[in-house]
Amino acid sequence: MAALIALAWVTLWAWARSPYGRYLDHGDWTASGPAAFLCRTVPAGNVVLPALLYAVAWILMTAAMMLPSTLPLFNAFDRLTAQRPDHARLLMLLGLGYMTVWGAFGLVAHLLHSAVFALFAHVPALAWHGRMIGVAIVGLAGAFQFSKLKHRCMDKCRTPLSFVIEHWHGHAQARQAFALGAHHGLFCVGCCWALMLLMFALGTGSLGWMLLLAAVMAIEKNVRWGRRLSAPFGVALLSWAAVTAVTLA
Repeated sequence: MAALIALAWVTLWAWARSPYGRYLDHGDWTASGPAAFLCRTVPAGNVVLPALLYAVAWILMTAAMMLPSTLPLFNAFDRLTAQRPDHARLLMLLGLGYMTVWGAFGLVAHLLHSAVFALFAHVPALAWHGRMIGVAIVGLAGAFQFSKLKHRCMDKCRTPLSFVIEHWHGHAQARQAFALGAHHGLFCVGCCWALMLLMFALGTGSLGWMLLLAAVMAIEKNVRWGRRLSAPFGVALLSWAAVTAVTLA
């Protein structure tokens, strides 16, 4: 698992510093370069190719940012199923279920992101206020740090062994391993979706912000004093959003 996480970070780092880094940061795929050529030549390429590039980027981001905070779940499941002959397959299905839920969230985020840019294209006047959308996302993420939903979901993430014992019964193993990963993924999305959405406001190609947010989420979920970090971080985000909004007004 550590090797997979490291590979995701290295790939993101190499991609961000390559000539194709703008694709990681949701740049204009149709403007220039190989992607622009494919967008023009492939049927519906201006829709399909950006979606594929985004899917690859989102999978890498999820693996890099979210899997580290989920290592206690994998460790608990690893110990519980260590004697089973299909142990490795069950671990893979657990991870696949988890990543599937985050993939579904990423799809919704991509559709909303594309809809906003399409709206800007049809109503250019709105583009002048585009930064306010980013400010709103930062404010939303800050406010969500104080929500009961976040802390209820985070409580599930903070007790991985209890979660595995509660949901793993040993029958229909393949299906149940996938379902366990997906179920845990739902709680993980429930407590972290707003912080992940911040990447659309801060830049999906910013490795610095990825590292910071990944560290915050891992500490919140896995360190004994992690819950005490939520409020100060929420205050910092709300303050940042307020100051930026006043500056842009």
